[in-house]
Amino acid sequence: MNKKKIALITGITGQDGSYLAELLLDKGYEVHGIVRRSASFNRGRIEHIRKNLHLHYGDVTDSLNIDMIMHKVRPDEIYHLAAQSHVHISFEIPKYTLETDGAGTLHMLEAMKKHCPDAKFYNATTSELFGKTEEIPQNEMTKFHPRSPYGVAKLYSYWIVKNYRESYGMYAVNGILFNHESERRGENFVTKKIVLGLLKYLKDGTPLMLGNIHSKRDWGYAPEFVKGMWLMLQQNEPEDLVLATGETHTIKEFIDECINELETIQPGKLHFEWRTDEKGRDILWDSEINGLVVGIDEKYYRPAEVDLLLGDPSKAKEKLGWEPIIKFEDLVKKMINNEYK
Repeated sequence: MNKKKIALITGITGQDGSYLAELLLDKGYEVHGIVRRSASFNRGRIEHIRKNLHLHYGDVTDSLNIDMIMHKVRPDEIYHLAAQSHVHISFEIPKYTLETDGAGTLHMLEAMKKHCPDAKFYNATTSELFGKTEEIPQNEMTKFHPRSPYGVAKLYSYWIVKNYRESYGMYAVNGILFNHESERRGENFVTKKIVLGLLKYLKDGTPLMLGNIHSKRDWGYAPEFVKGMWLMLQQNEPEDLVLATGETHTIKEFIDECINELETIQPGKLHFEWRTDEKGRDILWDSEINGLVVGIDEKYYRPAEVDLLLGDPSKAKEKLGWEPIIKFEDLVKKMINNEYK
């Protein structure tokens, strides 16, 4: 009888971690996860599979704690997803972002090198590495120019993984993932904020306030992206790869697609139109009641903006056979219908 593979996931309670845990359980893995102690309940995304998981209290910023967990679990595969992953918030807590996203990765690699050097290590990096790049689309050879403390911390994370791979012969890879959303997206991310904000407006008339709605992003579906993570650890040789859809859309287009789906759900009830405010900025207006639906608040602007991210996933398709199926319109439909009551 073949021994079960053992997987260790940091960030298991997050969007990606919960989908990855489901995927690995379906494939017969013994799945361990690291969770932080919290005064509030933060395991809602994994509660339905809780009895099948082995959870360990820990924090990637605590190197001693990570060392102890790695010694105890000795995993075959490590999926390092834990991060302070909100770009705007990273400007407010840059040191914590660096310690979590940068040093946290180093702690994981050191513990792996010591206790399970033959394991395979996946590190979640981000399209925010590219930042102010002038190359469109962005691929594995595109130069990095991060524009936030989050992007800079993830750049350290990217390079320390590459360094340990080259220095110690470890199977350690970076997944350069473009935006990927789902029904489980956190409420402080713009896609979920839009979905919930529009539904709240329909319920009580509270307008939704956003920042730069003209920035463009490559949005995919999270369950498909975690399959790409798994595939990256099933190869003979470690390689860093971009996962993306190859399409880009503005935040304004995301709002429009949400409205299209809401109009399908309740036809003839929405009377929204785009106008400009006194500063010439696009705002969404309810012509029936003459009120604001979506407005602009400059407090949500980033100190340094990233205007356009568009990924080229052709290498992942070639190396992994990975290709996203759920595209922009279907993603929005899933998110709206999951929240619509």
